[in-house]
Amino acid sequence: MNIARFLLASLLVISIVQCSASASGDDDIKKKQSQLETLRREIDKYEKQITDKEKKEKATLELLDNYDRQAALLRRLIAKLHDREVSLREDITSTRKSIGELTGQLSFLKRHYANYVTTVYKYGRTYDLELLLSARSFNQMLIRSEYLKRFSNQRKKDLDRIDDRRDNLEEQNTILRTQLNEQQQLIAEKQKEEKKLSVKAKKRKQLLTQIRKDKKNYKRELDRKKQDVKELEQIIAKLIEEEIAKKSRKESVREPIVGGAFQSKRGHMRWPVAGGKLTARFGNQEHPTLHTVTQNPGIDIAVPAGTRVEAVADGEVSKIYWLPSFGNLIILNHNHGFRTVYAHLSEITVDEGAKINEGDTVGRSGESLSGSVLHFEIYKEREKLDPEKWLRPKTVSQR
Repeated sequence: MNIARFLLASLLVISIVQCSASASGDDDIKKKQSQLETLRREIDKYEKQITDKEKKEKATLELLDNYDRQAALLRRLIAKLHDREVSLREDITSTRKSIGELTGQLSFLKRHYANYVTTVYKYGRTYDLELLLSARSFNQMLIRSEYLKRFSNQRKKDLDRIDDRRDNLEEQNTILRTQLNEQQQLIAEKQKEEKKLSVKAKKRKQLLTQIRKDKKNYKRELDRKKQDVKELEQIIAKLIEEEIAKKSRKESVREPIVGGAFQSKRGHMRWPVAGGKLTARFGNQEHPTLHTVTQNPGIDIAVPAGTRVEAVADGEVSKIYWLPSFGNLIILNHNHGFRTVYAHLSEITVDEGAKINEGDTVGRSGESLSGSVLHFEIYKEREKLDPEKWLRPKTVSQR
């Protein structure tokens, strides 16, 4: 009787947990599906823009922008599809485990039920009758009679319920297998698109070569960068305002000051990329082609496209954005007013709001009009700081 009660309780718990998990799982799948559809629409939008611009013009900065933005979106789509595939694999493993456990319970009950049936077959109802007649009182006989009745009925109910539960889990396993197959087909399809995009990447390089030959494009890029620097300043200012508003709402809660960790790194902070060559310093810089003097809000580090970009300190991803002359960029908040900016990224591997540890990969470097480069900035509130004064000194050969 205790075994039967235990199994019934187990089935009840499994049912409640699975119903709850199923509801939350459905919501999560719908949310992820919506994100994937949004990405697809954005990719298609840039595909149309690329096609239209290629018909009208050959080499423009805007066409280059569209190539870059589409590539970044496609990589994000592939990454999300891969994550979903991994999640489905985990679900299948969990389902198989549940089926195995229930199959074991079923076998256990069948053995005991078979023993009971064998006893009835050998002794007929004699065994039950002896059990009843050996009762010391009429009340005890009634209790034993009810026990035998319930025991037999409960055995059958247990078998039926576990059989149903196993059938349900096997059905779920089949559904998950189907979803996994569909997911793999979808990823394969997107990988084909990425291969097609690699052909476009070669075309992009040809486009970039043509753009670099025309000095007018460098002038346009400088003008765009001046506008983008102002827009980036506005973004930082807005983030500061949002942080102040957030703190004012929580002014009754005393938060620990953790920005001191960033301040203590001054002069020996890790570099955002390994190796590389410093091609543009902070402050006034003469353009190598136009020979005009412009102000650089950070530093530029020449590294091969696709180089891993790492967080220089612990922080949080407060903004993922795109600007024409900076490309894909990330802003990390390190608290106490400190922020870092990583720009010209070909790929972003984090999401807004994610907690980041020092050394974590946040993306991959890309290629700008001036070459394969990572642009890096440090802010203290609205003030731009010279990153070289914060980063650990590099050897002469690295410069």
